[in-house]
Amino acid sequence: MASRRRRAGYGLVFPLALLGFGGYFVFAAVQGEYGVFRRVELNAERQVLLAELDLLNTQTDRMRDRTRRLSDDYLDLDLLDERARVVLGVARGDEIIVE
Repeated sequence: MASRRRRAGYGLVFPLALLGFGGYFVFAAVQGEYGVFRRVELNAERQVLLAELDLLNTQTDRMRDRTRRLSDDYLDLDLLDERARVVLGVARGDEIIVE
């Protein structure tokens, strides 16, 4: 009679243990370090970083163009005049300044 009680207890423990392990693995697959939610977070972060990279590339190209236009090989006089006015704060005598 005692052996039947042990078997009945073991018969319930094993399925509960399997259910617990299965639940743990499902939880880890969804919310774990490499889970589905983490993948969604990483994809969103990737999109933000790609947009920032595009902005930085645009700024770099603009700076590279302005640097080339002020170099010794190719001098853009309009850009040079603009930069001198901004840096020195001067204007020609025939100009009207609106602030």
